Amino acid sequence: MPKKSRGQQHRSGCPVNLSLEVFGDRWSLLIVRDLMVRGFRNFRDFQESGEGIATNILAGRLRNLETAGIITAQPDPEDARRVLYRLTRKGIDLAPVMLELLVWGATHEPSGAPCEVIAAMAKDRDAILAEVRRRWEQNDPTPLLPWLGGPKRSRKSK
Repeated sequence: MPKKSRGQQHRSGCPVNLSLEVFGDRWSLLIVRDLMVRGFRNFRDFQESGEGIATNILAGRLRNLETAGIITAQPDPEDARRVLYRLTRKGIDLAPVMLELLVWGATHEPSGAPCEVIAAMAKDRDAILAEVRRRWEQNDPTPLLPWLGGPKRSRKSK
């Protein structure tokens, strides 16, 4: 059986299993989504997202995603007491997966997502992915999908 870091065993060497061991729980994918398309950057943004994640679970998932190389955590240059999170190259490579989950969920479940936005996403996936990558490269925290909601306050507000 393949080994994980720190001497732990993987359930199997299947690429799907290996991927799910990194980001396959509900909260980890929502954190990746929030970094990728909602413009979230700090702990409070995630905590106040309205999805009800407990602070201890959030802290653990952020730590796990950082350990896995999906996100980085850096001190906020405007307030050294805060940490800013950002997707890594490995994390932004999840953009096609996240796009497919968004389209699938909006197509098959009642989501409230604007039909025209989902249709555009489904029709021109390459353009959406290019925009996600552009925003990541420019470290642009502007929400890509405003109908999902962005951070409740600007980074500069206390």
